[in-house]
Amino acid sequence: MTIHHLDCAGMCPAGGRLLLGSGRLLTGRFVSHCLLIESDDGLVLVDTGLGTADVADPRRLGLAFRATMRPELAPARTALTQIRAMGLDPRDVRDIILTHLDLDHAGGLADFPHARVHVLADELRAAENPPTRGERVRYRPVQWAHHPHWVEYEGAQDEWFGFRAVRPTMPAATPEILLLPLPGHTRGHCAVAVRSGEGWLLHCGDAFFSPADVHPDRPPRPPGLSVVQRLLATDNSARRHNRRRLRELSRAEPERIRLFCAHDPHEFHRLAQAG
Repeated sequence: MTIHHLDCAGMCPAGGRLLLGSGRLLTGRFVSHCLLIESDDGLVLVDTGLGTADVADPRRLGLAFRATMRPELAPARTALTQIRAMGLDPRDVRDIILTHLDLDHAGGLADFPHARVHVLADELRAAENPPTRGERVRYRPVQWAHHPHWVEYEGAQDEWFGFRAVRPTMPAATPEILLLPLPGHTRGHCAVAVRSGEGWLLHCGDAFFSPADVHPDRPPRPPGLSVVQRLLATDNSARRHNRRRLRELSRAEPERIRLFCAHDPHEFHRLAQAG
């Protein structure tokens, strides 16, 4: 089994170091950290970033996202193009696991139309029938207008290091993967745990935005990120509660579990370079 770290949507939100603690003085830098897992039964993607159709027609992303996040719409950054560049066949992407359905996480779904798409049922319900104006903005139904093969999960029957967990229905040859419900950022947000050798990678999606949220040895969280996370949360109390639990997990299992979020560029580069 091989795990690749892909950046599938560069973004340059205004604010820079004043807001994000990284990037140039007035221009920040976000990535869209996705995982590509090579298994004996094909390829598995964890999140997709933006897709080729989003790059070709940025109007699909909506004016608010384009104005605030200023995405770098480069075809070479899409998961589809990166997979081809590795000499792999995109048709072998048979399963996609989503932390949530925000437009910068699910934009590449249409590039893999035959893949099974694994998602928590609460998230799919919210995306298909957004109950608030904010949710109507964050979800872009055009990204799944091709009618994906959804695989929904209701409830959590397993347990993983004290967290409730869902074991997705996937081929036996696939490495051990679990979905951990972590609502707050969205109604059906989850983290995705992937066994890697003797340890685990935990893709926390947007459960936090800064490594300082969960790693006590990192520099303090930029104050601007606190505001951003609060504004984007559908349930800020639940988000904060789950962030505390992730911090406790990081402190308790630093050698066995590597936690990372979707948008931090520094952690992405550390993991990508580590292979």
